[in-house]
Amino acid sequence: MLYAILAYHVEEMVASWTPEEDAALMAELHQVHDRLNQEGRLGPAARLGATQRACTLRGRGAGLVIDGPFAETKEQLLGFYVVDCATRDAAIAAARDLRRANPTAVYEIRPISLYLPGAPFPVMEAPVEDNQAAASDSMQTAGGS
Repeated sequence: MLYAILAYHVEEMVASWTPEEDAALMAELHQVHDRLNQEGRLGPAARLGATQRACTLRGRGAGLVIDGPFAETKEQLLGFYVVDCATRDAAIAAARDLRRANPTAVYEIRPISLYLPGAPFPVMEAPVEDNQAAASDSMQTAGGS
C-alpha cells in the first residue's frame, strides 16, 4: 500500500539553520532515502519552497487565487514522501527513520487512496541559499525579525 509521509516543521526554525546545518541534515535524510530506494519503497519526495511563495485557490467557478497558504498553525508543510509499505506499521517505521535524521520535524502518515505517477521529472534541487532566503523573506513578511 502507498502512504504519504507529510513533513511539518516550524519554517522560521528551518530558515535559521546555517548552510552547513542544512547540508548535514540533508545528508542524514539522504541516507534514509538511499535505503528506502534500495528496498524499492521510495516514490516521489519533495522539499517544498517557502510558504511566502505559495498561493491558495478557493471558491466556486474559476475560484479566487490568494497569496499564501493561510494555515493557522505553528508548523507548515515543508515536504513529503510517497512510500510503498505493506502495513501501516511499516510506514510508521519509515517515518521514524526520517525523524531520527530530523528530530524537530513532525511527520504525518496517511494512506494514499489514489496515486497517479504522471511524467517522470528530472531530479532538481534549489540551492540552500534560495530556500533560506525565501524562508527569511517569509518571516519578514509575517512580521518576524
